[in-house]
Amino acid sequence: MNRQRNRFRIRRGERPADGKSRVSDESAASRRQPGDKASPAAWTRWRRLMCTVPIFIILIGLLVFVSNATAMPWNNEPTGQTLSTLSADTGVTFDNPGGVHLAKRGEYEVSERSVWFDAKRPSTGEIQRTHVIIREPVGVSGKLPGMVFMHGAGYGSAVDSFVDMAYDLSSAGFVTAVLDKPVWSTNDITRDYTGSAAVYDEVIRMLRGLDNVDDREVGIYATSESTWVSSYLLDMDKDIAFQVLLSPMVFTPRQAIGFLAAQDFALVGAHDGYQSIVRRVFNIDFALFGVTLPDVHTLKPSAYSIPTLVAYGSKDVMTAQVEGVEAIVDMALRAGNHDVSIRGYPVANHVLRLGDESETGTPFADQYAADVVDWAVGTAKGLRQTSERVGGVNLYQSIAVPKDLKANRGLTVYGLLLHVFMVFMMVLSLVIAVVALVVKIRAMIRRTGPALGFSHGFGNQLLTLTVTTVATLALFGAGLGQVIMGVVKIAWGGAPPEKPGLMYWSWPVIQVVCTVVVWAWSRVLARLIEVASLRGVIRFPPRKGAIGDVMTGRDPVLASTRLGRVLFWVTAVTMLSVLLMFAFWGLFVY
Repeated sequence: MNRQRNRFRIRRGERPADGKSRVSDESAASRRQPGDKASPAAWTRWRRLMCTVPIFIILIGLLVFVSNATAMPWNNEPTGQTLSTLSADTGVTFDNPGGVHLAKRGEYEVSERSVWFDAKRPSTGEIQRTHVIIREPVGVSGKLPGMVFMHGAGYGSAVDSFVDMAYDLSSAGFVTAVLDKPVWSTNDITRDYTGSAAVYDEVIRMLRGLDNVDDREVGIYATSESTWVSSYLLDMDKDIAFQVLLSPMVFTPRQAIGFLAAQDFALVGAHDGYQSIVRRVFNIDFALFGVTLPDVHTLKPSAYSIPTLVAYGSKDVMTAQVEGVEAIVDMALRAGNHDVSIRGYPVANHVLRLGDESETGTPFADQYAADVVDWAVGTAKGLRQTSERVGGVNLYQSIAVPKDLKANRGLTVYGLLLHVFMVFMMVLSLVIAVVALVVKIRAMIRRTGPALGFSHGFGNQLLTLTVTTVATLALFGAGLGQVIMGVVKIAWGGAPPEKPGLMYWSWPVIQVVCTVVVWAWSRVLARLIEVASLRGVIRFPPRKGAIGDVMTGRDPVLASTRLGRVLFWVTAVTMLSVLLMFAFWGLFVY
């Protein structure tokens, strides 16, 4: 009886009761209608090559076009600029016919006290509770000059910033003030320079209000990033007496930081390909995201209209020293100010320290602290400087400041959409891959047959190409990460690596692997075309029932299951987006 039932199921094309198929589904050939052409034979190797090559040319051509379309011109000339000093001596002396007492560093004992106030951000009304440490010389009568210190990049506080320099100046008769850096809820790319300038000016007025401070002789000590803030401050307060500018940035943040990154990428030995990334990054239109800081313009005569001391270190890899000095002197002369002194110190980093800036307790270079004190004391006394205006080691600049950098909105929009799409597709691919893995494991446990049903080796090819592309992406990230770590190291005063290693050889390796991956994908697509043609799908007119057979999985081109087909195409589009991302950053510029 059971045998008769099974025979009946088999005749109907159904699965037997024991779950094992004894007769396959009807083949495509058996469903061919009278008059249909016979199935074509499998392609020869030559025909496959003739299909693969045009696909490869189209794909590689698209990627090369994207790489060249997103490339930004960048003129590094002139390279190796130098500015010769007039004397190797950095000391500062003054003509003192009246014999005015010029205090030296360490001449007085120093006392300090703390003051707290609410620093209000003018644009939003946001309040930052701010600590100010005021240092004063002990046992000195009369009105004294003052100095307010302005922070560079980061989040400096009154307690751990400018301790030695503020103490040195106070020991020479200055009343100094160091405050917490006004940051409010901003970060490094959204700093409020005008708001910060207003807070620093509030502290200046605080010093001027002290009984022992000469309100006409209060100056500022600005370092690195704060030399952008000082430009706003001098516009607000015309009574600031003098300024010390330590490693001033001078140019717009886009130009200054673009110079920094390009120079440092070269110094650490990064491949030119990684250096080209800098050009694309610094042509981003940050205003599209509400960030206008990169294009603030602070190079103007008013910023250098008062007596100014500019100091650089020979190991400073963050500032354009030669063009910076030329711009400062030009602006000062336009403002009618001839009292500008330039000093270059050997073996000193961006903050004029010896050694790694990230380590605490590193001393100032040579006589820097003494020179600053001598210059400030003599300038506050109104004396005429007799030492050379430009002293110390010769200044050097490896490449030109990229003054032609500007926001490129088209590039920004394309790059943003591409990267968002790539991340979305990678997440989607990961989700589908996890689902496919669960289905496959369940099918293996239940022994129900293939879970994804890939045919013609497409499953293995998909896995191999995906692993290769993701590994290439990881190599790209590792190479770029090593470049960034190397840049950070030399920015803190460390030495560049003797052998660049990964940051150099990874770029050409990635280029070769990407080209091979594009060729492999071209072969896969050509194979798809071949199988589809053999199934009668892409001929005209299509074989009767061919499209239905492919869609239902009865006669698959790619996979017999819908999950397999979805996994393949989603993963393929994801890998294409990764290749387009590589192209965006210049991997296909040969």
